[in-house]
Amino acid sequence: MPPSKILDGKRVAAEIRSEAAKEAARLTEDGHAPGLAVVLVGDDPASGVYVRGKETAAREAGIREQTFRFPTLTEAALLKTIDILNRDDSVDGILIQLPLPKGISTQKVLEAVDPKKDADGFHPFNTGRLVQGKPAPVPCTPAGIMEMLRREGIALQGLRAVVVGRSDIVGKPMASLLLASNCTVTIAHSKTRDLPGVCREADLLVAAIGRAGLVTGDYVKEGAIVVDVGMNRIDRAEDVARFFPGDAAREAAFRKNGSVLMGDCDPSTVPARASRYTPVPGGVGPLTIAMLLSNTVALAHARAKVRRTE
Repeated sequence: MPPSKILDGKRVAAEIRSEAAKEAARLTEDGHAPGLAVVLVGDDPASGVYVRGKETAAREAGIREQTFRFPTLTEAALLKTIDILNRDDSVDGILIQLPLPKGISTQKVLEAVDPKKDADGFHPFNTGRLVQGKPAPVPCTPAGIMEMLRREGIALQGLRAVVVGRSDIVGKPMASLLLASNCTVTIAHSKTRDLPGVCREADLLVAAIGRAGLVTGDYVKEGAIVVDVGMNRIDRAEDVARFFPGDAAREAAFRKNGSVLMGDCDPSTVPARASRYTPVPGGVGPLTIAMLLSNTVALAHARAKVRRTE
């Protein structure tokens, strides 16, 4: 893939993180150091990796980060923990690491977070404000994608956008943000009739369905912009050979680790048809943590402003 075609999520994420660090330093000088609380329940290995990445990024940005790790916890005890954090004046943002263990209601837990401390933008109050076009914390992945498109100079107004995936975390908020930017938006999913045909209508195609290599070149209109949100682990040698033919580095990584990461798009066929394209890894992934920092700093700024007027 020629470098000119790559949508550089790493570069944009570095810019966002730098901006967040500068604002965090300014707030700290004014006596309101931004604080982020991360709550991790259970022993999911991937969640542990994600949380460690968030811890490191927050510290590097000058954000006071606390992680509350619970190998096991009842729903009632988790709700009590969230209540304590809601009332803790040193905490500006709260993040509940998903998925939660079985037996704990994700909806009930997310709704327990104070909307004014909702670092992930998942609270129904903030979701409603997003749909209405009002200021609110926005889920980090779609917010990061919008920042990447803006900073890469892509004009969205009037584009036909197709979002493949309807999750509350990516698909639905992504569609709302694109609609607010004057795109004509279609949400497609696994039950969509003639999914390849629907995708081929897109000037901007966002793949966020969570299935490795589902979107092939046949799904992509010549010259479309493709944003691959997927992060899937493939562990069969035949899939590595199919999706990464002749890629010695991927083959070596597979031999070493027994698996490699790839997105929802087929990297062997999609880039040739796209005008711009996000690689996996290194495209959308870095933006998610960057926007978590940005959201936390924005929440701290809003709470500091309220404090000054009291």
